[in-house]
Amino acid sequence: MATAAQPAATGFARIFAWPRTRFMLAASVALGVIGGLHNGTPMIVDILRALFVGSGVLFVFGAFETRPRRLPKWLPRTVLRLLAIVVVIPFCAAIMAMLDPDGRDNLGRLVGTAILFAPWIAVATILRQRDLLVREQAFAFELERSEFERRVSDARLSLMQAQVEPHFLFNTLANIQALVDSGSPQASKVLTSLIAYLRAAVPRMHSSSTTLDDEVQLVRAYLELMQMRMPDRLQYALHLEPAAARLYCPPMTLLTLVENAVRHGIDPSETGGRIDTDIWMRDNRCVIRVKDTGVGLKTVSRGLGTGLSNLRERLKLAFGGDAQLTLTEVAPHGVCAEIGFPGREVPA
Repeated sequence: MATAAQPAATGFARIFAWPRTRFMLAASVALGVIGGLHNGTPMIVDILRALFVGSGVLFVFGAFETRPRRLPKWLPRTVLRLLAIVVVIPFCAAIMAMLDPDGRDNLGRLVGTAILFAPWIAVATILRQRDLLVREQAFAFELERSEFERRVSDARLSLMQAQVEPHFLFNTLANIQALVDSGSPQASKVLTSLIAYLRAAVPRMHSSSTTLDDEVQLVRAYLELMQMRMPDRLQYALHLEPAAARLYCPPMTLLTLVENAVRHGIDPSETGGRIDTDIWMRDNRCVIRVKDTGVGLKTVSRGLGTGLSNLRERLKLAFGGDAQLTLTEVAPHGVCAEIGFPGREVPA
């Protein structure tokens, strides 16, 4: 009988596949040995008889597995295979009786034993085949579902990232417009710096993966641009632990936090403030902390809908829920934004 389905093989290669043949040989030898212990016939003769019957059973069991391709609705294929087994056993015995008339008495015991055990073995094999097929289908479905979910996540991540780009660009251009409207001599210089910044930043905005070292360079360029716009109102410091430099993070993660600190913390403050950015490793997790001394959460809470909600969604898509973004108020005023996520390097 079969111990596993062999869908890739065809014809005799499938019917007499080695796992099936091996099981048939073992069962036939065992049946022949048992028969030889209860009669005067040489044991080798009983083994050969059992092998002949077993080969016939194996043939019809495999042949009716796929043939005929269409069956009447009232005849399940399992029933057809079992009927074929019951018929082929006495048929094989009849052939052996014609070849060896003196052994007819011993053939009756062989036929009875084969008919008693062979259908049950066949049923067990069919159930095993169905179980394997169900498992294979479930595994294939799970792979297909995982691939679909990955594609959906990639599409959503690309959409989130695309939403970040105009958000950042419009904010920066609004800052330059304010300088132009006020007649500031810094406007031309800031615009020149912005052009140089965008030439370096735009390719990273479209990247599917980035390192924290890239993020820090991008943020440093952004803060230099913002400090040029308000030199007396913005101070900043950036610290990146070397162990975290090559770690992966969604593009523009750090920039989103720093931009919010500038736009909602430092800009509304009459005296400006300071932004401290620290990135380090802790228990195989990366921690990003952006702390400002701006106006605090009361003002910040009115304008964080797009930026931080977008960032939370991107973190969820990138780390599957194993990333946290928290906001806390800093005394006497200011906000601390902190992100924690698993530390893994960008593939080379």
